[in-house]
Amino acid sequence: MHTASVFIELGSVILVLGLLGRIAGRYGFSPIPLYLLGGLAFGQGGLLPLSASEEFVATGAEIGVVLLLLMLGLEYTAADLVTNLKAQYPAGAVDFVLNALPGAAAALLLGWGPVAAVVLAGVTWISSSGVIAKVLGDLGRLGNRETPVILSILVLEDLAMAVYLPILTALLAGAGLLAGSITLAIALATAGAVLFIALRYGRLISKFVSHDDPEKLLLVVLGLTLLVAGIAQQLQVSAAVGAFLVGIALSGEAAEGAHTLLSPLRDLFAAVFFVFFGLSTNPASIPPVLLPALLLAVVTALTKVATGYWAARRAGIAERGRWRAGGALVSRGEFSIVIAGLAVTAGIEPELGPFATAYVLILVVTGPLAARYTEPAVERLGALRRRGRPASTTVADVPPGLIPEQPELAHEEQVNSLPR
Repeated sequence: MHTASVFIELGSVILVLGLLGRIAGRYGFSPIPLYLLGGLAFGQGGLLPLSASEEFVATGAEIGVVLLLLMLGLEYTAADLVTNLKAQYPAGAVDFVLNALPGAAAALLLGWGPVAAVVLAGVTWISSSGVIAKVLGDLGRLGNRETPVILSILVLEDLAMAVYLPILTALLAGAGLLAGSITLAIALATAGAVLFIALRYGRLISKFVSHDDPEKLLLVVLGLTLLVAGIAQQLQVSAAVGAFLVGIALSGEAAEGAHTLLSPLRDLFAAVFFVFFGLSTNPASIPPVLLPALLLAVVTALTKVATGYWAARRAGIAERGRWRAGGALVSRGEFSIVIAGLAVTAGIEPELGPFATAYVLILVVTGPLAARYTEPAVERLGALRRRGRPASTTVADVPPGLIPEQPELAHEEQVNSLPR
């Protein structure tokens, strides 16, 4: 009977996701906000709470994030990654200043203390790689000129998590300097080793993975990705970073074949991830903290747009691409929830969990909309501004006598100007 309940619940969720995806496709926008709202409806406190399949959905959500980052990594080579990181590291510093400091300031203004300020700084700093990867794919922008800039910022953020999370864990646990330093050293060494292997032995890895049989290629790529992601997470490095580095390590036929085979799996598990995010939110906990969370969401949405615009401008991207880059970075998601969850488990501040959930939910819903509509909205505002300027001087506005007399048209021009 338990298996039957799991099948019924999963079938219902996946069917609803398919219908919501059709609705989004019909009206030309990303289905992510609808997936999240569907998760709220199926979660605790929602209309139809899930019970039997919740553990499966949680695991599927983690697989969804891993596949999203793997597919994003397949779009680029290791050399592309290093080049972009070298070029965009100042954008990482700007990203930290513009987006982490507002979160820390908000926590201090709310009287939550310095440790909570470090927590909320991480919540507002890190964009959602999973959501943004999905949105870029939905909007067909993976090949755009601004996409490497967006990717570089996301990778810098994910790599920064290898430093930030051990420090945060030590602060929450009240650990000493030595214990925190050891954890940080292990995390940095792991991330560096995986990146070195991807750069140095990427061709050998691709040759090992590549196979003419689609079944064997799928099994090897998926197994390798989950293995590396699991090892990375075990060593205090993000599983998403591990999956992304596996993606950039693959190239040529192996990357093309893996992209084709894994795309349907990515779409399925990515949808499960967004549903799980909604499932983990109790709608009743949101209203008390909605207003301050909304104010912080507005501020940090604008700072993310400014970050993307500045980074794209620095990379020589045209005006429209700058706004697209800024709008794409607005979404927060999986990392923010993980960071807030660590603080809640440690009992730092009772209101921090609902506050972070409301904040992330606002931006994970509005983020895909910002990615799609920031550029058109700016263009429309520019058109309205130009329309509101004083009109250029016309002949009727010039006093008589100031208009120079025009020479008479030549006979041939006069004939050509007659109506026919």
